[in-house]
Amino acid sequence: MTRQRFCTVESLEVGDPLPGTGAHPQCNLLISWPRKTWSRSLRIANDMEPALVDRIETLVAGGRRVNLIHRRDWPQDRHRLYLFPENLWLDVDREALPALLDALVNRQSLTRWSPASLTGSLILCCTHGKKDKCCAKFGYRTYQALARESHKQQSQFDVWESSHLGGCRLAASVIVFPALRKYGRISEQDVAPLIAHEAAGRPYLACYRGYGRLTPAQQCVEIAVLEWLEKQGISAELQIDDAVAQQDGAVVVPVSWYSGEGATGYLDARCETREISRVDTCADLDEGPSVSECWFVSRLIPR
Repeated sequence: MTRQRFCTVESLEVGDPLPGTGAHPQCNLLISWPRKTWSRSLRIANDMEPALVDRIETLVAGGRRVNLIHRRDWPQDRHRLYLFPENLWLDVDREALPALLDALVNRQSLTRWSPASLTGSLILCCTHGKKDKCCAKFGYRTYQALARESHKQQSQFDVWESSHLGGCRLAASVIVFPALRKYGRISEQDVAPLIAHEAAGRPYLACYRGYGRLTPAQQCVEIAVLEWLEKQGISAELQIDDAVAQQDGAVVVPVSWYSGEGATGYLDARCETREISRVDTCADLDEGPSVSECWFVSRLIPR
C-alpha cells in the first residue's frame, strides 16, 4: 500500500526551519464567507457575484491583501469584515458588500456602515483544504483546539478559520492580528501556551515564524535574540535595525533590547544563508523537492 504523503511531514523531516517565514502584508481585509463555497483562491469563493469579485481584485491590485474567514456559528448571508492596519470591524448584509468595497477602493468614509474599533485580537488558523490537504488535516483540529482554549482562558481573542496564509508546508499555520505574528507547526500541546503568551503580548517562541513586517533575516534575528534573552530570564522589547551586508555574503543586523525593569542591551547578529531541498506544497510532491535558500543566525555578538 502506498503511504500517503504530506508536505508538512516532509518539510519537518528535512529540517525546514520556521524562523524567517513570517512575512505578511500590513494592509489586510478579512471577509467572513462560508467555507463550503471557498475555491482554491485565498480571496474568492465559488458563489461570489462577478461584480464583487471585480471589487476584491481591485483592492488587491491597490495593495490590500484579502482573506476569507469562517466560523460555523456565523450567519451565511451576514458578513464580518476586519480592516488592518485600521483596526476596524463591521458587519454587513451581502447586498451591502459591493458598495462598501467601492468605498474602500475610493478611500471614502465607511461611517454609514458603523465601523467599530477592534479592542481585542484575532487568531486566524488556516483550514484551506482546497488549497492544500495539509491545511485541512492539520489546520482544522488546531483551529478547534484554539477556539476551545480561548474560551477556557476567557481570553480577548476572536478565533476564526482562514483561507491560505502562506507556508502550507508549515501547517498548522496561524497569524495573530493586529500583532501580525505568524506561527507554524502548531500541535494541540502548543495551543494553551501560545494563547497565554499572546495574551501577555509576547510571541510563543516554540512555533514562532516571525513578525510579518520584518525581512526573513530580521525575523531569524528576532527569534534568536528573544531565545537568548529568555535563557537569561529577561523579557524585553526589541529594536531591530536594517541589515548591513558583509563582503562574504552574510549580513549583520544590529539589535537593541529594553526590559521592563529598565535594563538595556545591544547586540550584533550575524546571519548567513544555507540551501535546503524541500517541497513547498502538497501539489509539488510528485515533482519532488526544489532547492530554497534559508537564513539563519550564526552568531550573536553583545556590544
